[in-house]
Amino acid sequence: MRYPASEKLEIIRLVEQSDLSVRLTLLRLGIRKSTFYGWLKRYHECGVDGLEDRKPSPGLVWNKLPEDQQAAIIELALERPELSPRELAVAYTDEQSSFVSESTVYRLLKVHDLITSPAYILMEAADKFQHPTSRVNEMWQTDFTYCAPILRRYLLLILTKLEHVWNAFWSLVVMNRMPTFCYEKV
Repeated sequence: MRYPASEKLEIIRLVEQSDLSVRLTLLRLGIRKSTFYGWLKRYHECGVDGLEDRKPSPGLVWNKLPEDQQAAIIELALERPELSPRELAVAYTDEQSSFVSESTVYRLLKVHDLITSPAYILMEAADKFQHPTSRVNEMWQTDFTYCAPILRRYLLLILTKLEHVWNAFWSLVVMNRMPTFCYEKV
């Protein structure tokens, strides 16, 4: 429970004037000893103003990068834009003999809008194989770039000579009502 400064002062005076011990008086008042002695210490140091509730002030973050190091990393990133955050961290550590983590460099570059998005190659499904097979067992694997989407479903067809595997596959196609084309058994 929070007490205003006036009530804290009243409790301090009550405990000081009580015939009972401090422990018993605080026990009857329902106040912990550590809380009371904290109030008493602040009262002796600052008077009644010390009993006012204080807002917690943010302390120093132990692993925050100092401003001069941040500026040096930004300068290094602008001098060598081809380096990734990981490479920048290594280069900074080598040049300045001061360790900085990759994630710290990344966060710093992100705050200053110096992170470039990686160049992605958009892969689309092909209509047919670029290198079609000409005989049995010539291709044993393929990737999904050759599987065109059919009505929001992807179908990877593995051809096999085993009759029961084909039948199991075909029953799944029929049971799931997937679009069918003219599939032939091998």
